[in-house]
Amino acid sequence: MKISLLQMHTILGQPEENIATFLRMAEAALKEKPDVLVLPEMWNIGFFPRPVEDYADQDGEKTRALLSVFARKNQVNIVGGSVARLDSATRKIYNTCYVFDRTGQEIATYDKMHLFSPGKEDQVFERGQNLCTFTLDSHKCGLAICYDLRFGNFLSQIAQNIEILFLPAAWPKLRQKHWDVLTQARAIEYQVFVAACNGGAAESDKHPLGGHSVIYDPWGTMLVRAGEIEKIISTQLDFSLLEEARKKIPVRDDNIL
Repeated sequence: MKISLLQMHTILGQPEENIATFLRMAEAALKEKPDVLVLPEMWNIGFFPRPVEDYADQDGEKTRALLSVFARKNQVNIVGGSVARLDSATRKIYNTCYVFDRTGQEIATYDKMHLFSPGKEDQVFERGQNLCTFTLDSHKCGLAICYDLRFGNFLSQIAQNIEILFLPAAWPKLRQKHWDVLTQARAIEYQVFVAACNGGAAESDKHPLGGHSVIYDPWGTMLVRAGEIEKIISTQLDFSLLEEARKKIPVRDDNIL
């Protein structure tokens, strides 16, 4: 499986410009013939304009249509980062990721469970209630978003039966070191591939994101990593490394809890 991470630079509160950036980068990434495209958190409006209800995608309709058509047209799987979703029934807003297979079928939806209280995300968004796992091209995958990365007990529930953990994020440059350490640590402790797609930075950003989108193998070996600015990175996964790591260091069998 070949994965391409789209480290987009998003512009706060400018969905049309951000959609154009997605389409430009996704078309460019297709030249690498990836099996999966991965987007960052809140890629369509940034994290996050106020009042966010003025920008939220009602029931995710625009996002779902856009990503479904692109996936089907190009026969590529998409882990769609996340967008602000307004639930038309409850009028609550969620930070939501949609996943599409090669046929354009929506196969998974995840509402972010851990909301970043220092940024007042918890005052605006509703917390998700359900873990998210799914299958892409016969490989078992799990999904977490940004702040979820800090919660090991949460991630351990997902990681037991997966091969790849996808992690879209809008992680700030201010705490970039935490990102670098935690993404690698999760690959090592759960013996899974970690594909973490962050937003990219620009000189004009008042609060720049940290970039450093990265893919680790189950040994914690870095396969590919971006810098801080907008970038597409791609790599092929060797799934034999899963069995190798888990056989040589059988932490799953030796865990007593």
